[in-house]
Formats: sequence, structure tokens, C-alpha cells
Amino acid sequence: MKFLLTLATFALAQSAFAFPTAPFDALKTTIEHSEKSTQAETYDFEGIIKLNNCSGSLIRFQGQPTSSKAVVLTNGHCYSAGVFGGMMKPGEVIYNKTISRDMKIFNKDMKTFPVKATRVLYGTMTDTDIALYELSESYDSIMSKYKIEPFSLDTVRPFEGTNIDIVSGYWERGYSCAIDAFIFNLKEEGYTFKDSIRYTDGCATVGGTSGSPIISRGTRSVIAINNTANESGKKCTMNNPCEINEQGAITVLRDKKYGQQTYNIYSCLRPDFNIDLSIPGCVLPKPRN
Repeated sequence: MKFLLTLATFALAQSAFAFPTAPFDALKTTIEHSEKSTQAETYDFEGIIKLNNCSGSLIRFQGQPTSSKAVVLTNGHCYSAGVFGGMMKPGEVIYNKTISRDMKIFNKDMKTFPVKATRVLYGTMTDTDIALYELSESYDSIMSKYKIEPFSLDTVRPFEGTNIDIVSGYWERGYSCAIDAFIFNLKEEGYTFKDSIRYTDGCATVGGTSGSPIISRGTRSVIAINNTANESGKKCTMNNPCEINEQGAITVLRDKKYGQQTYNIYSCLRPDFNIDLSIPGCVLPKPRN
């Protein structure tokens, strides 16, 4: 059975659920809204991913052959297929794990098509908040069947002041703002994220936008990933991350939204574009023995 979500319930859902909790199963829900054509004209949906509990994007590493199995980028806290997530523990790493997970992919006109993930290449909520899924199909296959090109994952750290779009497959809408600042440590309950990205006002992200790509405006380059926000002004609690500087001083900014770096994934890529955590210089967290 599919559920219909109107704009009225959309507004209610945004206020009734704490970030980053997604309020419904997006793969079983049809969102009806009058702004769909405007969203498609304003934001680049080609390659955006809808998960049941989050958003994501079809990304290709720079130089990666299009004959390779396609890769989806989302948050580590989106790893569980349950609607309400099932977050990994601090320090936990998922690496090269066989799974089966349904997703939907958007074309430029916001029409969706089914795709299936068969492997988690890497996932963690330590230092960053990322999960990389390998799909059952190659980039070439997806292009041939659906005429959908992947986004390119940028290789360098983004810059303060960069204009960005955050595009959510879950909510089928985008947000526009800029990179406001980089946060030395962002602490959310037991989780600590390093070198986090704080946005300027304008990207009013809500639950379900987790995992949305942060796109350098006017390009198809993914420069980071959306992951959390301080919802109610509390200090360093779940859904209320606090900022910690190099000296250990804590700052709480209510309603501020944050994302995580993704360029550092390249430090762990082999020449064949597989992730290898044993590579010298790999900065991604490793599984605990």
C-alpha cells in the first residue's frame, strides 16, 4: 500500500519529528505538491537518490570507468533500512558488507526508477557521517536504461563562502545557501564529527534530507554531504549538536544546519577505485579489532 503525502502533511511532518528522523517510508509514499516542475527547473535532480528513510546521490569517483558498478553516497546514520534509522555506534565501521537495499533514482525531470544496492563499500558515523553503497548495475547500464548521469565527487576540501544546493530525494525538493564556516569538532551525544560544514541561513533542512548531496551551485560536483542540525538549542545532545573549537570552547547555535566532508574518501581509494583502509595516508576510520 502506498501513502499519499500532501503539502499540508508535509508541513506537519517537518515540525513533528526531530532531525534527523524521517517521518515516513519514502519508497511507499507518493508526495503530491504543485511545486514539482519548479523544483525540477531550479535544482539538478538527475542522479539524486530516494531511500526509504533518507536521501542520497549517485556519485562517480574522478577517473572511474563508467563500466564500473555504480556507487551511491548517503549518511552513515541512514545505513539501517528501517524508516526510523538504526544508527551505528561511535567507533563502528562497516566495510565491504553484502546487503540488499531498494532505492529510487531521479532523472532530470524528477521521474524515478528502481535501483538496488548489493554491497556497503564503507560506512561510519565516526569523524564523519557517510555510507557508500555499490549498486547491482554499472554507470553505463543506468545511462543506457534511464539516461541518468552520476554526479562527480570532488577531490578537494570545499571553500568557505561557496554557494551550494542541497537536493533531497526523500522530500523531492532542494535548498540553497552557502558554506558559512568550518567547525573543528561537532559533537552530537556520543558522536564527534571533524571539520564539519555549517551553512548560512537558507538551507532549512529537515528530517529526511539526511544524506543529501551538497552540490557546488551551477555544477554537478558533490563537495560534501548534509547530515544534522541543532533543533532546539540544547547542548551536545542527539539532534542538538554543539560546536567545539581547537581550545575546547563549546558553542550552541540553535537551528543551524551542518554537513560533513567527503573529499577525504579519496585518501583510501586504490587505483582500481576500491576502498582500501590499509593504504598509507588513508584518513577514514578503520574497524576496531
